[in-house]
Amino acid sequence: MHPLFAFLLLHIITTASAAQLRPGFYRETCPDAEFVVREVLHKAMIREPRSVASVMRFQFHDCLVNGCDASMLLDDTPTMLGEKEALSNINSLRSFEVIDEVKEAVERICPGVVSCADIIIMAARDAVALTGGPYWEVRLGRLDSLTARQEDSNEIMPSPRSNASSLIDLFSKYNLSVKDLVALSGTHSIGQARCFSIMFRLYNQSGTGRPDPAIEPKYRENLYKLCPPNVDQNVTGDLDATPRLFDNQYFKDLVAGRGFLNSDQTLFTFTKTRKFVELFSKDQSEFFMALVEGMLKLGDLQSNQPGEIRRNCRVVNGRHVNTFWES
Repeated sequence: MHPLFAFLLLHIITTASAAQLRPGFYRETCPDAEFVVREVLHKAMIREPRSVASVMRFQFHDCLVNGCDASMLLDDTPTMLGEKEALSNINSLRSFEVIDEVKEAVERICPGVVSCADIIIMAARDAVALTGGPYWEVRLGRLDSLTARQEDSNEIMPSPRSNASSLIDLFSKYNLSVKDLVALSGTHSIGQARCFSIMFRLYNQSGTGRPDPAIEPKYRENLYKLCPPNVDQNVTGDLDATPRLFDNQYFKDLVAGRGFLNSDQTLFTFTKTRKFVELFSKDQSEFFMALVEGMLKLGDLQSNQPGEIRRNCRVVNGRHVNTFWES
């Protein structure tokens, strides 16, 4: 990794407490904020069940890149290439309009108070809880970034082709443990992914011209039908056997060789991560507890860059009102 990014990662980690995140941050200034976020997300889930899985992933894609600052929500401008079309995000992240709806609803009751960065954190928690997973108290009080850099996302975010070893190395830079990695990967309990992400697994794993031998044969045949060589690679497949229910089926599928993504299945084939996959496949409560811990740690990643409370999550405020410096 480039030395600049290594320094940046360290800086994010060491300033995590600077924002003074805490539960109930909006208790006095916007007491209904968390209720409104959950209500809008619930309506979005009824309208399109897949949307909550998409919104849940925003926390991971936002927080790993320069901390949890909603930089990934910024649209490109003539002078700024944002993160939405970064390699790990383009044609993959979706449902940005759900965050827009949440922000509009919150602005109606508490204008200029609740940050987009905090909305991502609340929405990710609610996406898990609304689909059957655990509910936890989130720490809030973040500011929204004033800019975004596509190259930062390209440099940091992992690929669906990543193996467990490279993922462990990446997570360790954020003081996230092997257990955190496996638990956070369990957010793939809900949602779908594109054929684009698995074509190499099916037809040319590691340049062999053959499929990944870790794929269970019957499951591989199903993937061949879903993603034939001439498929529109934006066709999607379920990430586990219960894609609308947040449970530990994802880990049961990995044990059985039915992981959709290479970066998922490798968690079972790699020795250091296998024990946690096996644990979570047998004990859902252990998975849920580890997930909550991992999501809280991920949400604590912050930088000391200047920030604001955006009025519109897609653009910075024109005159930078409500702008502060984190100390």
